[in-house]
Amino acid sequence: MFIVAEIGVNWDVDFKLLEDFLLNLKKSGCDAVKFQAYNMDMLKDHPLKERLIKSAITESNVKEIDEISKKIGIEWFCTPMYPEAVAFLEPFVKRYKIRESDGRVLMKNTTSPLIDRILETEKEVIVSTNENPIKTEFYKNKKIKWLYCIPKYPCSLEEIDFKEIKKFDGYSNHCDDIIAPLTAAILGADIIEIHATTDKNKDYIDNPVSFDLNEIEELIKLIKASEKIEK
Repeated sequence: MFIVAEIGVNWDVDFKLLEDFLLNLKKSGCDAVKFQAYNMDMLKDHPLKERLIKSAITESNVKEIDEISKKIGIEWFCTPMYPEAVAFLEPFVKRYKIRESDGRVLMKNTTSPLIDRILETEKEVIVSTNENPIKTEFYKNKKIKWLYCIPKYPCSLEEIDFKEIKKFDGYSNHCDDIIAPLTAAILGADIIEIHATTDKNKDYIDNPVSFDLNEIEELIKLIKASEKIEK
């Protein structure tokens, strides 16, 4: 089981907060944390663009992110959203994530400049999608891991078809109930991705789909208990 905590924009470029956050996520049992890399062109019409761009992984902060992660002893990786981001991420990450909207391109048996650049690295690529991955020719690529997700923020338990889990390598969570990722884990998901936050009372953009540290600790405890029962 590989458990990923998506930090995304839930840190407001506070490196002290981030260090404490990563330390607690590691103590909770998370195997990796994930960030996002986007640029101002993508955010030009967003009302919070100035705040958002600060939380993106960029050429100017990537080394500090890497140093903090190494200090804590937890892997980090990233979702690049524009091709140029791969160049400055490449020296630091073991794998990449492709978001659901870019994953739709793969499902059509096509690529994009961003996807081509990621695949050229020959590193593991994690893709979120709600479509059966066997439909695409890229399913044959063993470097690609497929996560079942519902592209709605947040989604309800009723909107998740847990029968689909076995068609995927894992599950990316957008539900505000820990029962969702726990169920996916029990049903055999090898990768669990959850959104994480330090404080649900703050106005972090991803908080509606995020779990706080107490919820994450409880979730991982339940996942590990279920693994013992299965053995």
